[in-house]
Amino acid sequence: MLARLFCRMIAMIGIVAMPPAMAEDGYDLWLRYAPAQPTAAQQISAHARTITAPGNSATIQIATAELQRGIGGMTGTTPALSDMIQQDALWLATPAASPALPVKLEGLGREGYAIRTLMLDGKAVTLIAGNSDTGVLHGVFHWLRLAQSGAALDRLDIRSTPRIGLRLLNHWDNLDGMVERGYAGQSIWDWWRLPDYKGSRYADYARANASIGINGTVLNNVNAKATSLTAPYIVKAAALADIFRPYGIKVYLSVKWTAPMELDGLKSADPLDPAVAAWWKAKADEIYRAIPDFGGFLVKANSEGQPGPQDYKRTHADGANMLAAALKPHGGIVMWRAFVYAHDNPDDRAKQAYTDFKPLDGQFADNVIVQVKNGAIDFQPREPFHPLFGAMPKTPLMMEFQITKEYLGQSTHLTYLGPLFEETLQSDTFAHGKGSTVARVIDGSLDGHRLTGIAGVANIGADRDWSGSIFNQADWYAFGRMAWNPDLTADAVAREWAALTFSPDKAVVDPVVTMMMGSREAAVDYMTPLGLAHVMGTGHHYGPAPWVSELGRPEWNPVYYHKADASGIGFDRTKSGSNAIAQYAPPIAKRLAKPGTTPERDLLWFHHIGWDDRLASGETVWDGLVHRYDRGVATVGTMRATWDSLRPLIDPERFAQTQTFLTIQQREAVWWRDASIAYFQSITKRPLPAGAAAPAHPLDWYKAQSFPYAPGNP
Repeated sequence: MLARLFCRMIAMIGIVAMPPAMAEDGYDLWLRYAPAQPTAAQQISAHARTITAPGNSATIQIATAELQRGIGGMTGTTPALSDMIQQDALWLATPAASPALPVKLEGLGREGYAIRTLMLDGKAVTLIAGNSDTGVLHGVFHWLRLAQSGAALDRLDIRSTPRIGLRLLNHWDNLDGMVERGYAGQSIWDWWRLPDYKGSRYADYARANASIGINGTVLNNVNAKATSLTAPYIVKAAALADIFRPYGIKVYLSVKWTAPMELDGLKSADPLDPAVAAWWKAKADEIYRAIPDFGGFLVKANSEGQPGPQDYKRTHADGANMLAAALKPHGGIVMWRAFVYAHDNPDDRAKQAYTDFKPLDGQFADNVIVQVKNGAIDFQPREPFHPLFGAMPKTPLMMEFQITKEYLGQSTHLTYLGPLFEETLQSDTFAHGKGSTVARVIDGSLDGHRLTGIAGVANIGADRDWSGSIFNQADWYAFGRMAWNPDLTADAVAREWAALTFSPDKAVVDPVVTMMMGSREAAVDYMTPLGLAHVMGTGHHYGPAPWVSELGRPEWNPVYYHKADASGIGFDRTKSGSNAIAQYAPPIAKRLAKPGTTPERDLLWFHHIGWDDRLASGETVWDGLVHRYDRGVATVGTMRATWDSLRPLIDPERFAQTQTFLTIQQREAVWWRDASIAYFQSITKRPLPAGAAAPAHPLDWYKAQSFPYAPGNP
């Protein structure tokens, strides 16, 4: 009665009363299947009165259950399963079950799918077909994505196949449950209780990944423990593989190079030692007995203190090929990371991966793929694309993005990574002239490689919302969708995610997407404007610390990267400096050789610029730096105001979490801005531009901040 009285009062004063949104905690991700508006619900029901599916495999059972769950949630009516194709049915099909399919599946591979609305024996039917049950499952998730977002379902004619073969999450999860660079709680892998206890979360994890086309997962940290390869842990990994298999997902393991020495007392880990090769062959045989479809190994070697083949004066190719030989009889692959830098290399850290790997082009076995980070340093808010892309035409290269936001605000900053992914993938390497994009390098089309891959360092943890915040889920979603099709735009993916996660209502989608699409650039502005990089707090990587200079290795110190002095700021990577620009194709190197032809977003990455030099706007570098810090802070303020305006349209729980996190983000954006300006002003000795506020505290106050228990820091 009180509720009815409240609604009458609202109507009397002329305010439109919105139906209360259901409280949610984020666990359902983008697979909420919330009740659709009446017109949309009627459309869905009209095309899915029954479901006909081939056979009864575990994958097909998952596909039909997903359709029933999704359609039931959106319409209130669960479609029945039928052996016969009926009017307005969803028909799931493979050539094995239905040889005379009315669609062509050539070119779709094992994972692709076709969706078509058609007439079959006088009946209106929606066909979801694939060459395998996995392809059908991917098609089911696509159809449900369309239904949830309110798309028309009556004239579908869709063919989709993944452009990239390996689409993997890399979990930096440790055996003790801690996740390195994880900001969403402990690891979801309960190694202590595996293999016996297998909670529902593992299947929910696989379901979420299958819905966006991810087909593999590396279970453990690249800073691996040899224990991961012992018999008890192989059995635990096999238990997870059994859960993931029906979803089309394989498991992989990171391996420690010295495992033969640590586990079985070998005197060496030299890849050319026959005893070492025999050990790895026996270990591969053992793994495949437990996991017949095991994917292979991920290796971090000779980087950040990790052991590797260079300890024995062997090359990365020597090491990778030895492991590849052990895996090849089983169809396994080696993903060899190119993230290498060594304390005894005095050259520019940004050059080291290229220096190590470029001479090895063509020397790797055909089941080895080299995994390269998107940029040459370490997942910074912005980096130019890695110069190895386009420089190793005889070697398959695999992209490595970081979905977890080690340098982009960790769990609380809304910094949508879709634009970062798109910016990198669409960068032109000019390896074979214009149009030689990074996307074409990693999808194999540029150089004719069949082994192709992309990896994302996972942001998943045991938090109820999986990723530490609702908006961090968008980065997981964007990675999967853009791994399937690297030509998707960040804006299009953001629109999908917003519609699925909140509502397809434009009144929600448009402002949410506006926030998302400006958020990463805002973070670049308040953290690393004009091409600055690696100016964060060391160790925990939380917050600003451009003043740090006392760490043992030069490349661990922020001052190494910005090189600010009385004359100017920035790292000279031209011929007069480290000459890192020479690692790019000549057209790019020529453009980067001069400040005036270098994109301003990368200016200080490639050039040491005078404080009083002029930017394209006419303002000095110092004034432009300050204005960008201010712009970043102002953008976060606008994001907060936009989110506040959406209160009536978002459920209270997710609204409150995001509102709180945006408050944190604005406070920390100001902190980044003030600390950075205080430090750089102490060097440049120039006044702030007119209208710019002075930092709230003296520089020593910012230097004194300490965070001994920051999450994700081993």
